[in-house]
Amino acid sequence: MTQAPQSGAAEWASNHSDEAPRSELIKRLADELLVATETLVPIPPLRDRVLNMTVEDAYQIQDAQLQHHVAKGRVLAGRKVGLTSLAMQKQLGVDSPDFGYFFADMVHHEDAQIPADSFISPKVEPEFGFILKETLTGPGVTREQAAAAIGEVYAAIEIIDSRVEDWNIKLVDTVADNASCGAIAVGTTPLDVRIEDLAEVECSLIIDGEKVATGKGSAVMNDPVAPLAWLANVLGEQGVALEAGQLILPGSFTGAMPVVKDSTATADFGELGSLKINFS
Repeated sequence: MTQAPQSGAAEWASNHSDEAPRSELIKRLADELLVATETLVPIPPLRDRVLNMTVEDAYQIQDAQLQHHVAKGRVLAGRKVGLTSLAMQKQLGVDSPDFGYFFADMVHHEDAQIPADSFISPKVEPEFGFILKETLTGPGVTREQAAAAIGEVYAAIEIIDSRVEDWNIKLVDTVADNASCGAIAVGTTPLDVRIEDLAEVECSLIIDGEKVATGKGSAVMNDPVAPLAWLANVLGEQGVALEAGQLILPGSFTGAMPVVKDSTATADFGELGSLKINFS
């Protein structure tokens, strides 16, 4: 695995400028993250090793990994929007959302037994899960079009994990690392809730029987449908649509909380239902 010197991005980029054009550097870092995903050995922050690294660079690194997995036959199940709540933006020191992807083999359901050692340093977030009944093709998708495309709403939990050492991440690091996505859990029974009421829905995150955080849907960009429209438009600019049947997670109600082996995590939506998963 390629390791960067400790002398900083400028010197490292200068030392590698002739032998490694930016496109090769992006591929190299994507390969590092692929190896880290496989071995569960984290890598140093990427921002320290790319001179003036941009969000566009980071999404190129993310996409290189996506294309690698798809070429290996993994099935794209959906997308996630991250950093949509003030809580998460404050926790990670950023001020804008990001997005990533997940595959069918990363999706779990109610009472799943999920090996804790399949992650590096996992945390959980309670979310909605939207199943699309219509394809959304941006740019130009409105909030109303996004809302109309939602078929069913489920309780969901995202398990986030970082292939970057010690969760030492800024926006470009987490974007390159697939928005820190580790796995997804989603309920099997839809929540009986109107799309118009999503912002008022309350959800509590319960870890090992203790309520550790509570938030409302309005914590997700003030309106949980807004990230869906945002994602459709951002991807649309790249010629990518959100397909009918895909699962979309619009963002967390609360800050992320760590879990370990033998932990349980529950997204409790009160009378609407809940989703519980277990870490073995």
